[in-house]
Amino acid sequence: MVDTTQPAPPASRSSLKGSIGVAGIVFLVIAAAAPLTAVAGSLPVMIAIGNGAGAPMAYIIAAAVLLVFSVGYAAMSSSVTDTGAFYAYVTKGLGRSPGLGAAALALLAYTTIQAAIYGLAASTMHDVVVRFGGPDLPWWFWAFVLMAVVAVLGYRSIDLGAKVLGILLIAEIALIVALSLAVLFQGGAHGIDGTSFTPSAFLSGSPGIALMFAIGSFVGFEATAIYGEEARDPKRTVPIATYVAVGTIGVLYAVASWAVVLAFGSDQVQAAAQADPANLTFTATSVFLGSAASDVMMVMLVTSLFAALLAFHNAIARYTFALSRTGYAPRRLMRVHARHGSPHEGSLLQTVTAFLLVGAFAVAGADPVLQLFTWMAGVAIVAILVLMVLTSIAIIVYFRRDHTDRRLWHTRIAPVLGALGLLGITALVVDNFTTLIGGSTVLAYVFLALIAATFVVGVCIGRWRSPGLRVS
Repeated sequence: MVDTTQPAPPASRSSLKGSIGVAGIVFLVIAAAAPLTAVAGSLPVMIAIGNGAGAPMAYIIAAAVLLVFSVGYAAMSSSVTDTGAFYAYVTKGLGRSPGLGAAALALLAYTTIQAAIYGLAASTMHDVVVRFGGPDLPWWFWAFVLMAVVAVLGYRSIDLGAKVLGILLIAEIALIVALSLAVLFQGGAHGIDGTSFTPSAFLSGSPGIALMFAIGSFVGFEATAIYGEEARDPKRTVPIATYVAVGTIGVLYAVASWAVVLAFGSDQVQAAAQADPANLTFTATSVFLGSAASDVMMVMLVTSLFAALLAFHNAIARYTFALSRTGYAPRRLMRVHARHGSPHEGSLLQTVTAFLLVGAFAVAGADPVLQLFTWMAGVAIVAILVLMVLTSIAIIVYFRRDHTDRRLWHTRIAPVLGALGLLGITALVVDNFTTLIGGSTVLAYVFLALIAATFVVGVCIGRWRSPGLRVS
C-alpha cells in the first residue's frame, strides 16, 4: 500500500526487474558464503585456535540454528516481498524506528564484510600471480581491479550476475566435493572415524571460537529475500531457496571440514593447523588429489572471493534502493535501469563506498589480511547476528498480531527457538570478539560501540524523520 499523501513514482523506476529462480538465488547465497574461502581460509583457524577435530560439529550447530530461524523467516516471506529483506521484516514486525535501526546495521554489516573480502581477495590474488611468475604488485592494485569488475557486473541485470556466479560456484563446489570424496575413499591419514561429531570433541578447546567462525561462514543467506522482487513467484521461491541454501551450505561445510580433519587424523589435525594454518587445506589437496589440484584450488580461491564480492555488492545496492524507495535515502537511488532492471544508482554508490573504505586502509599502510580482513569481518559478524536476533523478535511479534498463518511451529515455536539459539551464539561471539579482531581489547570496544551507535542512529532517524514515500 502506498501513502497517497505523496505521488508514487512510475513503476519502472520503483520496482526491480528479473526472472531469477530458486537455483539462481541459491547460487547468490552460496556465493556470499564463499565455500572455498571457508574451507581453505576459516576452517584451519577454527581448528587451530578453536576446538580442533570438533570443528565440523560447529557447522552443523550453526546450520541447525539458522534452519530453525528460517522457518519463521520463510513463513513471513509470504507477507513481505521487499528487497530490503531483514530491514523490511523488522519494520513489518516492530515498526519504523527499529526497522531503520536494522537497515543501518545491515548496511554496516555488508559494507564491512565486503571491504574485508576485498582485503583477503587482493592478498590472495597477489600471491597467486607471484606464484605463477607474474608481477609483484601491491595488494591494493588487485583490490581495485576486482572492484572494477564487480562494478560492471553489479550495474547490469541480476540475471547476468547469477550466471557468472553459477559458473564459478559449480567449479568451486566440484573441487571441494572432489577433495572430500578423495579423502573418504582413500581412508584419510589413519582411517575413517566419527570423532569430529562427538560432544567431547566439540566441547574441547574453545568451541565458542569455532561457532563464531562457523556462523560467519553463513553470512549473506538473507539474500534469499533480498532478491524476492526479482524472483519468479517470490512467495514460493524465497522459502524454498532459504531452506536449500542453508541446508546445502551446512552439509557442504560439515563434510568438507570432516574430510580435512581425516586428512591429517583426528588426533593430529590441530597440531598441523597450528603449525601452518595458511596451507592446511592446500596440503590435504596436494596429498589426496595431487599438486596440480592444489594449484587449481589456489586460483579457485580467488574466484570464490570474487563471487562473494559480487554477491555482497548486489545486496548492498538493493538495501540502498529499498531505503530510497521508502524515503530514507536520496530519491535518485531508487532509479531502476531502463534496460537492465537493476538498481544501478545504488550499485554506483556502493562502488564509491568500497573504494573509499579499502582506499583508506591502503593509504594507512594496513595489512590486507591481519587488519582489513580481520577487523572488518569481526564487525560484520556481530552486526549481522544482532540483525538476525532483531528479525527473529520481529517475526514473533508479527505473527502474534497477524493471524493469517496459524501454523504453531512456523509462527510461534520455531521463531522463539531460533531467537534463543541466535542469542546464545551472539553471546559467544561477543565473548570471543577480542580474539576475532586480533587481540586488541581497546579496538574490540571501539568496534562494538560502533555497532551499537549505528543501530541507535538508525532508530533515531526512523523516529524523527518523516519519509517522503512509504511502501508497505
